[in-house]
Amino acid sequence: MRKSTDSFMQAAIAEAKLGLSEGGIPIGAVLVKDGQIIGRGHNRRIQENDPVAHAEIDCLRNVGRIKNYQDTVLYSTLMPCYLCAGAVVQFGISKVITGDSKTFVGAKKFMESHGVEVVDLNLDECQQLMKKFIEKNSLVWNEDIGITSKQ
Repeated sequence: MRKSTDSFMQAAIAEAKLGLSEGGIPIGAVLVKDGQIIGRGHNRRIQENDPVAHAEIDCLRNVGRIKNYQDTVLYSTLMPCYLCAGAVVQFGISKVITGDSKTFVGAKKFMESHGVEVVDLNLDECQQLMKKFIEKNSLVWNEDIGITSKQ
């Protein structure tokens, strides 16, 4: 399992880097079923001017409708927020594997309280991607996570 976990997370990291290369926030996600990636996505909030175009949502949109999400695993480079965690719970995704929860704590407890297994790999590569982005784009990051500054 470790070898495939690495390859799936690497695919999510590649999505995050793609989003960054497009001028977006470097968060990527893939959905896996039966050992195969069935969908990929990255945060497109900036590129699409869409407040809900988070990586996990983009990934699910790219998967399209499937009968059953219960045997799927969502890999995300960052711990999902409540919006994305709500989608995980709504569709019955059974497991989420994330690369970073230090940058953003997200909704881990919410997902776990709804029976989702959450694994945090605590990967330096994911943390560094976000750290560098936030240092250069703190206002964009704060907007992404719902923090607005008083002016």
